[in-house]
Amino acid sequence: MSFKSPRRPQFFYTTAPLPCPYIAGRTERKVVTEVSGPDAEALHDRLSRAGFRRSHNIAYAPVCPGCHACVPIRIPVADFVQNRGQRRIWRASPDITGADAPPRATTEQFQLFQRYQQMRHGDGDMATMSFYDYRAMVEDTPITTSIVEFRDAAAGLVGACLTDWLSDGLSAVYSFYVPDQDRKSLGTFTILWLVERARALGLPYVYLGYWVPESQKMAYKARFRPCEVLQNGGWRRLVEADFTLDRAPGHRQTVIV
Repeated sequence: MSFKSPRRPQFFYTTAPLPCPYIAGRTERKVVTEVSGPDAEALHDRLSRAGFRRSHNIAYAPVCPGCHACVPIRIPVADFVQNRGQRRIWRASPDITGADAPPRATTEQFQLFQRYQQMRHGDGDMATMSFYDYRAMVEDTPITTSIVEFRDAAAGLVGACLTDWLSDGLSAVYSFYVPDQDRKSLGTFTILWLVERARALGLPYVYLGYWVPESQKMAYKARFRPCEVLQNGGWRRLVEADFTLDRAPGHRQTVIV
């Protein structure tokens, strides 16, 4: 006679307060839990639908006192339609092809990663990462993960996106690209590619992490419409009424209500 082993308890911990990386003057705290063992894939699925993100074998979500600025966001693939600007970006890159690769760090990737960090996020912690740090970020994964490489026929590797595979979608963990090709908008192109990849795979969602309307670096995610946000325990469609105009002279700010 065989017996099914009971599911082991899942423990959650709260991190110490640190300066918020997105909004100056605020404090960041996270709730974290380990993702490991034979049930790692199923656990990660549940946590992702609950608004968690993954780093290495840790899943985390913000629990910042008095602040709800970080809003989990995802794209419903079946309903998504490129807007005029996104169609222009998609058509402007006919020579760029994307391909899933195993989560293995390469020197070529790391050189591009360094170039991206130094130009776009030179004052951030990731700008000082060594190759071994980068390799850990890519390869330390307890679940099905790939790194999508974007290559230009003439220029070689121009972008990459570490991507987790969920039962209901693709989750963009971290992307980087040639930082001085703003005309091609490679960050937007990466998300559009993931949407088309999920569509081809029959997966309903692309998870984009956290939308932070008050952060210039993180507000762009709401441009991919329609999109859904997680609030009060459920996913709902983001609508125009969710955007307000700050009346301060000369200052426009998008906030979710």
